[in-house]
Amino acid sequence: MKLLKTSLLAGLLLACAVSCDDKKFLDVDPTGALSDNQLNTVENADKQVIAAYAQLGNDIYYVPYTSMWPYGNVRGGDAYKGGGGTADVDAFHFYETFTFNRVDLSNTDEFWYRMYLSISRCNDALRRLNTLDVSAMPNKAVRQGEMRFLRGHFYFLLKEMFKYVPYIDEELPVDQYPTVSNVALSNDALWGKIAEDFRFAAANLPDTQPEIGRATKPAAQAYLAKTLLYQAYTQNESNAVTSIDAAKLTEVVSLCDAVISSGKYSLHPDFATNFLTVGDNGVESVFAIQFSRNDGTPKGRTQRGNELNYPMNPEYGCCSFHSPSQNLINSFKTDANGLPRFTDFNTSGDLVTAADFLSTTVDPRLDHTVAIVGHPFKYDPNFVFQQSWVRVPQVYGYNLSMKESVLPTDPSFQKTPPFMNSSKNWAIIRYADVLLWKAEALIELNRPTDALPLINQIRQRAQNSTSRLKQANGAATSNYKIALYPTAGFTQAYAREALRFERRLEFAMEGFRFFDLVRWGVAANTLNTYFAKEKNLRQYLSTARFTPGRDEYMPIPLNQINYSKGLYKQNAGW
Repeated sequence: MKLLKTSLLAGLLLACAVSCDDKKFLDVDPTGALSDNQLNTVENADKQVIAAYAQLGNDIYYVPYTSMWPYGNVRGGDAYKGGGGTADVDAFHFYETFTFNRVDLSNTDEFWYRMYLSISRCNDALRRLNTLDVSAMPNKAVRQGEMRFLRGHFYFLLKEMFKYVPYIDEELPVDQYPTVSNVALSNDALWGKIAEDFRFAAANLPDTQPEIGRATKPAAQAYLAKTLLYQAYTQNESNAVTSIDAAKLTEVVSLCDAVISSGKYSLHPDFATNFLTVGDNGVESVFAIQFSRNDGTPKGRTQRGNELNYPMNPEYGCCSFHSPSQNLINSFKTDANGLPRFTDFNTSGDLVTAADFLSTTVDPRLDHTVAIVGHPFKYDPNFVFQQSWVRVPQVYGYNLSMKESVLPTDPSFQKTPPFMNSSKNWAIIRYADVLLWKAEALIELNRPTDALPLINQIRQRAQNSTSRLKQANGAATSNYKIALYPTAGFTQAYAREALRFERRLEFAMEGFRFFDLVRWGVAANTLNTYFAKEKNLRQYLSTARFTPGRDEYMPIPLNQINYSKGLYKQNAGW
C-alpha cells in the first residue's frame, strides 16, 4: 500500500510538471467565479452602486462615522465620553483627553479601514460604470455622479480626521496601491481632489431623484461649498491657519446661493422636526443617510453608530454615552436682550438644577439638545428624565444627548440587545448648514451686514421652536428668551463671534464642533480654556491638554504605516 501511494504521488507530480509547460491552463476561469468583464453589466453596476450607498450606514458603536460624535463632540468640548467610566471604550477617553491618545489605537485604525473599504466600493462601481455604453445605460452619468459624491464624502471624513491620506481613484490599477503615499498630495491638492468629485457630481446629477436617498445636484453643490470652505482656511505644516482664500469664499457664496435658489429647501418651522422621524427627508434635509428596520435583514439597517447613546432606564437599558459638557450647557444662556453671552456664559454660575433653568434665561435649543433631570425626554411630558437614567453620574454628570435618540414608542425604535437604535435618518447636510456656510464666507469677505439676515433666520426659527418644550401642566420647561441680532454694531469681528457661537448652538452634539475649531484655527485656545474649568468638575480631565501642532488631527494609524512598509509619513507632532 505504501508503494502504491508513492507511485500515485510520483505520477501526480509528473503530470503536474508536464502540464505546467502548457500555460493555457492558466487562462481557464475558476469554476463558480465570474470575471470582471462578466460583471460589467448594467444590472451589476447598479448593484455595486447600491453597495456603495450601503457603506454610509455601515458603522458600529466603537467606530462610528454616522454622526462622528466621538471625534467631533467629545474632542470638541461639547460632550464627555460617558458610558460606564473611562475604561469603557477607552479609545474615546483617549480622544477626549488628548494627552493619552496614541498611534496604535485599534479604533482609529478601523476608522481608516472602514473609510477605504467605502471608497473601494465607490471605485469598483465607477470602474464598472466606465466600461458601459450610454446606449445601454442612459443614466450612466447620473450613477457616476452619485459615486463621485459618495467617494467625496468618505474622503472628506478621512481628510478632516487625518489631514494627509493616500488618494486612490478608479483609474489607479490595484497593483499600484502600495506605491501611493499619504503625502503624495499637498494639503491643498488633496482638498482639490475632493472638490473635483463634488464638481463632477454637481455637473451630472439631477435636481431630484426618483428614489429618495440618492445624491442630487443641490446636495453636491452644498458639499462642494463645504469642501471649499474648509480648503479656504490655509494651514501650514504645524496646522496653524495662515490665511483665508477669498476666491474660494466667493465660490462658497455662489454655491450656497444655488442651493438656496433651487427652491427645494427651507428651515423646518420647528427645530424639533429635524430630530423626529416625521422630519425624515423633509424640507431641511439636503442629504441624509437612510436607515430602515423590518426590511428583511436580521437586524435591519439601523443607526448602530449611535447605539450607545441611550439612557439606562427600563424602557431603554443601555449605555449612557455622549453626555453634554457643562460648558456646552452653559453656552445656551442668554443675556437681558436675549442674545448669547459670549464672554461670561461659563463664569456666571453653572446650569445644573431644575431651578437654574428657570432662574436664568436660555436659548430654546437647549431643551432640544440636552436631556436634563426633571425635564421631559424627547418632548414627552409624561416621560421625564431622571437621575437614575445616568450610568455613572459621579464621573460624567447627570445629562445626556437627545438629538440622536427616539422615544421607545417611536415606530423607528429598535432594541438590538444590549443596545438601542433606530431607523431614523441621520442628516449629513441640513439646510441650516448651507445658510451658516454662506454667512461664514460673507463675514470673512468682510460683508457682515449681508450675513446678518442668514444668522437671524436661524435664530428666528429657534425663537419659534418652543411649542413642544412643555411640562405636563403646560408650563414652559425652561425660561426661554432669544432675540435676533440688531444691525447696529454688527461689525466683522462681532459677526465672526456671532457666527461661530451660532454654529455651536445650532449643531450641538451633531458631530461638527471640533472640526469647526480646527478650521478656524482656534482649537488650542478654546479647548485648553475649556479644560481649565472642566477639570475642576470632572476629575478625569485633570491631565487633559490640547497640544497645538499635533492634536488638530489624529495620528496616522501605526498599522497603516507598517502595512505601507514605511511609505506613509506620520502626522506632525506624533
